[in-house]
Amino acid sequence: MQKMIGYWLKHLDELFENVLTTTLVAEGVSRREWQALNVLSAGEDPGAQLSPFSGVDDAQERLASRGWADGGALTEEGRRAHAALAEQVGRIRRRAAEGVSAEEYAATIDVLRRMAANLEAA
Repeated sequence: MQKMIGYWLKHLDELFENVLTTTLVAEGVSRREWQALNVLSAGEDPGAQLSPFSGVDDAQERLASRGWADGGALTEEGRRAHAALAEQVGRIRRRAAEGVSAEEYAATIDVLRRMAANLEAA
């Protein structure tokens, strides 16, 4: 029996979650801290960008206590930490997309976006 899209979405999400968590924990960073660090690196507000998730304020406090963020912006140390972590996360993403063309990736994102919009409108 062929597995349906829900299976593959959930399975891929779990794989990403496990691999990213293992990688980040080895560096002493939680997933939420990484997300906040990544949003801050783009000059955006983690509270606004990560609003669906819990623990964002705590993550920002931990980044500040580490000296990586100050007043809603990354410090020089935070920029270095982000760059190092971004390289590791990028390797994971590239590995996941091996053998997938840019066109296939874009089509997959488009299909998933449309499916989500269909269900949101329902």
